[in-house]
Amino acid sequence: MADFTNGFWDGYIVVLTLLGVLGCAILLYSQSRVKMLRAVDGKASTTGHVWDEDLTELNTPMPRWWMWLFYLTIVFGLAYLFLYPGLGSYAGKLGWKSSGAYQGELKKAEADYGPLFAKYQKQDLKAVAADPQAHAIGERLFLTYCAQCHGSDARGNKGFPNLTDKDWLFGGTPETIKETILHGRVGAMPPMGAAVGGDKDVENVAHYVLSLSGSTNDPIKAVFGKTKFSACMACHGADAKGNQAMGAPNLTDKIWLFGGSVETIKETINKGRTTTMPAFGDFLGDAKVHVLAAYVWSLSNDVNQPAPAEPEK
Repeated sequence: MADFTNGFWDGYIVVLTLLGVLGCAILLYSQSRVKMLRAVDGKASTTGHVWDEDLTELNTPMPRWWMWLFYLTIVFGLAYLFLYPGLGSYAGKLGWKSSGAYQGELKKAEADYGPLFAKYQKQDLKAVAADPQAHAIGERLFLTYCAQCHGSDARGNKGFPNLTDKDWLFGGTPETIKETILHGRVGAMPPMGAAVGGDKDVENVAHYVLSLSGSTNDPIKAVFGKTKFSACMACHGADAKGNQAMGAPNLTDKIWLFGGSVETIKETINKGRTTTMPAFGDFLGDAKVHVLAAYVWSLSNDVNQPAPAEPEK
């Protein structure tokens, strides 16, 4: 892209733009000088095009009002190019920039809503979650920044967690959710096919994993897979309930991030999985993330009742 940043391309854009406007003006002027041609019998000449037997296209000049309107658009275009950016690096007489307009809108929004976010930032996350106004603001933030991955109903999709249940990869406390939004998360399941054994062993482990949650499985293959599951205990634990410090999921429930079929689990074991939750702290700021985290927490908790104390899963 560095080839397109030197002075030649700046001049190229200026010349091409002005030639385009000038060309339109010359074409319009040339057509305005065309006089109506008449046939020998005194009638207006035609182009020779006839439709539906008697619908004839006349060879006459364009209406004057239309031509003058076109002239006005050319004048408007030149005035616009003089006042606003449009000719290469020329910033325009007014010095207007889209980035400047955006920053101006941000400053206005900060002046209007900054005190409101600051008020909520001082409150406990659970108290913010119970506030109807904060809940509405959090919902708007979620629909703008989070719905693309987690869905407008927050129920997720393949590879994107459901936020309406109580199954959390890194923890579901309000503070942990806020940390996740602020700093993002990276979950990595390494390829384990070689560590488990061959293809047969991978299939056996897949059936054993299914048996942990009571899902349909081949009990004989599950028995053989149990011994091979030891290669997975470092992350998922001996009880297969996962490890939130690493983002390793609980395998004893029926909640699957990528799917719970034998083939999908085999694919996960053989190829591994990598998931990324982007960080929003620098973009949204702590105050907005505070409100957003409270809303996300409310999706799986009754905000009108004190949340029971329970260990993170």
